[in-house]
Amino acid sequence: MSTRAVVIGVAGGSGSGKTTVVDRIVDSLSPDQVTVLLHDRYYRDRSELRLEERAALNYDHPDSLETDLLVRHVNDLRHGQMVEVPTYDFARYARLPETETMAPRRVIIVEGILIFADAALRALLDIKVFVDADDDIRFIRRLRRDVAERGRTMDSVIEQYQGTVKPMHLEFVEPSKRYADIIIPQGGHNTVAINMLLTLIRSLAVRPA
Repeated sequence: MSTRAVVIGVAGGSGSGKTTVVDRIVDSLSPDQVTVLLHDRYYRDRSELRLEERAALNYDHPDSLETDLLVRHVNDLRHGQMVEVPTYDFARYARLPETETMAPRRVIIVEGILIFADAALRALLDIKVFVDADDDIRFIRRLRRDVAERGRTMDSVIEQYQGTVKPMHLEFVEPSKRYADIIIPQGGHNTVAINMLLTLIRSLAVRPA
Protein backbone atom coordinates (compact mmCIF):
# COMPACT_ATOMS: atom_id res chain seq x y z
CA MET A 1 0.00 0.00 0.00
CA SER A 2 1.55 3.31 -1.10
CA THR A 3 -0.36 5.37 1.49
CA ARG A 4 -1.14 4.64 5.11
CA ALA A 5 -4.67 3.37 5.59
CA VAL A 6 -7.25 5.82 6.92
CA VAL A 7 -9.18 4.28 9.82
CA ILE A 8 -12.74 5.54 10.33
CA GLY A 9 -14.90 4.69 13.31
CA VAL A 10 -18.68 4.85 12.83
CA ALA A 11 -20.56 4.62 16.12
CA GLY A 12 -24.08 5.40 17.31
CA GLY A 13 -27.00 3.73 18.96
CA SER A 14 -28.57 0.56 17.64
CA GLY A 15 -30.70 1.44 14.61
CA SER A 16 -29.26 4.95 14.26
CA GLY A 17 -28.26 4.54 10.61
CA LYS A 18 -24.60 3.53 10.97
CA THR A 19 -24.81 0.95 8.18
CA THR A 20 -26.36 3.51 5.83
CA VAL A 21 -23.44 5.88 6.44
CA VAL A 22 -20.92 3.07 5.97
CA ASP A 23 -22.60 2.01 2.72
CA ARG A 24 -22.39 5.59 1.43
CA ILE A 25 -18.66 5.67 2.17
CA VAL A 26 -18.08 2.32 0.46
CA ASP A 27 -20.13 3.31 -2.58
CA SER A 28 -18.28 6.62 -2.85
CA LEU A 29 -14.81 5.08 -2.73
CA SER A 30 -15.65 1.71 -4.36
CA PRO A 31 -15.64 -1.61 -2.45
CA ASP A 32 -12.11 -2.57 -3.51
CA GLN A 33 -10.76 0.45 -1.61
CA VAL A 34 -12.50 -0.24 1.72
CA THR A 35 -12.34 -2.92 4.42
CA VAL A 36 -15.26 -2.92 6.87
CA LEU A 37 -14.94 -4.46 10.34
CA LEU A 38 -18.19 -4.89 12.27
CA HIS A 39 -17.77 -4.86 16.04
CA ASP A 40 -20.78 -7.13 16.55
CA ARG A 41 -18.95 -9.96 14.79
CA TYR A 42 -16.61 -9.99 17.80
CA TYR A 43 -19.09 -11.14 20.43
CA ARG A 44 -17.33 -13.50 22.79
CA ASP A 45 -17.77 -17.23 22.27
CA ARG A 46 -20.06 -18.55 25.01
CA SER A 47 -20.76 -21.92 23.44
CA GLU A 48 -20.34 -23.62 26.82
CA LEU A 49 -23.74 -22.20 27.78
CA ARG A 50 -27.13 -23.52 26.73
CA LEU A 51 -29.09 -21.50 24.15
CA GLU A 52 -31.47 -20.16 26.81
CA GLU A 53 -28.53 -19.03 28.94
CA ARG A 54 -26.81 -17.37 25.99
CA ALA A 55 -30.00 -15.55 25.05
CA ALA A 56 -30.24 -14.11 28.57
CA LEU A 57 -26.76 -12.52 28.49
CA ASN A 58 -26.25 -8.76 28.25
CA TYR A 59 -24.93 -8.20 24.71
CA ASP A 60 -24.94 -4.41 25.02
CA HIS A 61 -22.20 -4.18 27.67
CA PRO A 62 -18.60 -3.64 26.47
CA ASP A 63 -17.49 -6.83 28.24
CA SER A 64 -19.63 -8.92 25.86
CA LEU A 65 -17.27 -8.12 22.99
CA GLU A 66 -13.73 -9.30 22.29
CA THR A 67 -12.56 -5.77 21.55
CA ASP A 68 -8.89 -6.59 22.15
CA LEU A 69 -9.03 -8.93 19.14
CA LEU A 70 -10.62 -6.17 17.05
CA VAL A 71 -7.82 -3.81 18.10
CA ARG A 72 -5.22 -6.37 16.96
CA HIS A 73 -7.01 -6.77 13.64
CA VAL A 74 -7.13 -3.02 13.00
CA ASN A 75 -3.42 -2.77 13.80
CA ASP A 76 -2.61 -5.69 11.50
CA LEU A 77 -4.61 -4.19 8.64
CA ARG A 78 -2.89 -0.82 9.10
CA HIS A 79 0.43 -2.63 8.71
CA GLY A 80 -0.64 -4.38 5.52
CA GLN A 81 -1.45 -7.80 6.99
CA MET A 82 -4.48 -10.00 6.30
CA VAL A 83 -6.74 -10.86 9.24
CA GLU A 84 -9.21 -13.63 10.02
CA VAL A 85 -12.43 -12.00 11.23
CA PRO A 86 -14.91 -13.99 13.36
CA THR A 87 -18.40 -14.81 12.14
CA TYR A 88 -21.43 -14.84 14.40
CA ASP A 89 -24.85 -16.50 14.35
CA PHE A 90 -27.28 -13.96 15.86
CA ALA A 91 -30.19 -16.41 15.90
CA ARG A 92 -28.20 -18.85 18.07
CA TYR A 93 -26.19 -16.25 19.99
CA ALA A 94 -23.03 -18.14 19.09
CA ARG A 95 -19.74 -17.57 17.31
CA LEU A 96 -19.27 -19.83 14.31
CA PRO A 97 -16.11 -21.87 13.67
CA GLU A 98 -15.63 -20.24 10.25
CA THR A 99 -13.74 -16.96 9.85
CA GLU A 100 -13.64 -14.49 6.97
CA THR A 101 -10.35 -13.30 5.53
CA MET A 102 -10.12 -9.50 5.32
CA ALA A 103 -7.44 -7.74 3.28
CA PRO A 104 -5.77 -4.40 4.05
CA ARG A 105 -7.12 -1.55 1.94
CA ARG A 106 -6.81 2.21 1.61
CA VAL A 107 -9.71 2.86 4.00
CA ILE A 108 -10.62 0.76 7.04
CA ILE A 109 -14.04 1.30 8.60
CA VAL A 110 -14.86 0.06 12.10
CA GLU A 111 -18.59 0.06 12.85
CA GLY A 112 -20.33 -0.60 16.15
CA ILE A 113 -22.36 0.88 18.96
CA LEU A 114 -19.55 0.61 21.53
CA ILE A 115 -16.39 1.33 19.55
CA PHE A 116 -15.82 4.72 21.22
CA ALA A 117 -16.13 3.17 24.69
CA ASP A 118 -12.70 1.50 24.36
CA ALA A 119 -9.66 3.78 24.68
CA ALA A 120 -7.27 1.48 22.79
CA LEU A 121 -9.66 1.26 19.84
CA ARG A 122 -10.37 5.00 19.86
CA ALA A 123 -6.63 5.67 19.60
CA LEU A 124 -6.51 3.86 16.24
CA LEU A 125 -9.30 5.89 14.64
CA ASP A 126 -8.32 8.80 12.40
CA ILE A 127 -11.94 9.97 12.09
CA LYS A 128 -14.59 9.25 14.71
CA VAL A 129 -18.16 9.60 13.44
CA PHE A 130 -21.23 9.35 15.68
CA VAL A 131 -24.54 8.74 13.88
CA ASP A 132 -27.40 10.18 15.91
CA ALA A 133 -31.12 9.46 15.64
CA ASP A 134 -34.32 9.73 17.67
CA ASP A 135 -34.82 6.90 20.18
CA ASP A 136 -38.20 5.83 18.75
CA ILE A 137 -36.82 5.63 15.22
CA ARG A 138 -33.84 3.59 16.41
CA PHE A 139 -36.09 1.13 18.24
CA ILE A 140 -38.37 0.61 15.23
CA ARG A 141 -35.38 0.01 12.95
CA ARG A 142 -33.85 -2.46 15.40
CA LEU A 143 -37.14 -4.32 15.75
CA ARG A 144 -37.53 -4.69 11.99
CA ARG A 145 -33.90 -5.72 11.48
CA ASP A 146 -33.73 -8.30 14.25
CA VAL A 147 -36.96 -9.98 13.20
CA ALA A 148 -36.21 -9.95 9.46
CA GLU A 149 -32.45 -10.58 9.47
CA ARG A 150 -31.48 -12.16 12.78
CA GLY A 151 -34.23 -14.69 13.35
CA ARG A 152 -35.59 -13.05 16.50
CA THR A 153 -39.18 -12.88 17.67
CA MET A 154 -40.86 -9.53 18.24
CA ASP A 155 -41.30 -10.28 21.95
CA SER A 156 -37.62 -11.18 22.39
CA VAL A 157 -36.50 -7.95 20.68
CA ILE A 158 -38.76 -5.83 22.88
CA GLU A 159 -37.66 -7.63 26.04
CA GLN A 160 -33.98 -7.22 25.14
CA TYR A 161 -34.44 -3.55 24.29
CA GLN A 162 -36.10 -2.79 27.61
CA GLY A 163 -33.79 -5.00 29.67
CA THR A 164 -30.34 -4.16 28.29
CA VAL A 165 -30.29 -2.15 25.04
CA LYS A 166 -31.77 1.09 26.36
CA PRO A 167 -30.00 1.03 29.78
CA MET A 168 -26.62 0.25 28.16
CA HIS A 169 -27.19 2.94 25.55
CA LEU A 170 -27.63 5.50 28.30
CA GLU A 171 -24.63 4.20 30.28
CA PHE A 172 -22.09 3.61 27.50
CA VAL A 173 -23.18 4.64 23.99
CA GLU A 174 -24.61 8.11 24.53
CA PRO A 175 -21.69 9.25 26.75
CA SER A 176 -19.20 8.06 24.12
CA LYS A 177 -20.56 10.70 21.73
CA ARG A 178 -18.20 13.21 23.37
CA TYR A 179 -15.27 11.47 21.66
CA ALA A 180 -16.69 12.00 18.17
CA ASP A 181 -15.02 14.29 15.67
CA ILE A 182 -18.20 14.45 13.59
CA ILE A 183 -21.81 13.96 14.71
CA ILE A 184 -24.36 13.19 11.99
CA PRO A 185 -27.91 13.98 13.15
CA GLN A 186 -30.98 12.45 11.49
CA GLY A 187 -29.27 9.11 11.09
CA GLY A 188 -28.07 8.07 7.67
CA HIS A 189 -30.38 10.46 5.82
CA ASN A 190 -28.38 13.64 6.40
CA THR A 191 -27.02 14.04 2.88
CA VAL A 192 -25.18 17.30 3.59
CA ALA A 193 -23.26 15.90 6.57
CA ILE A 194 -22.43 12.66 4.76
CA ASN A 195 -21.13 14.52 1.72
CA MET A 196 -18.89 16.66 3.96
CA LEU A 197 -17.60 13.47 5.59
CA LEU A 198 -16.87 11.92 2.20
CA THR A 199 -14.88 14.99 1.15
CA LEU A 200 -12.76 14.70 4.30
CA ILE A 201 -12.19 10.98 3.79
CA ARG A 202 -11.07 11.45 0.19
CA SER A 203 -8.60 14.15 1.23
CA LEU A 204 -7.06 11.93 3.91
CA ALA A 205 -7.06 8.78 1.79
CA VAL A 206 -4.55 10.26 -0.66
CA ARG A 207 -2.06 11.58 1.90
CA PRO A 208 1.48 10.16 1.90
CA ALA A 209 2.32 7.24 4.17
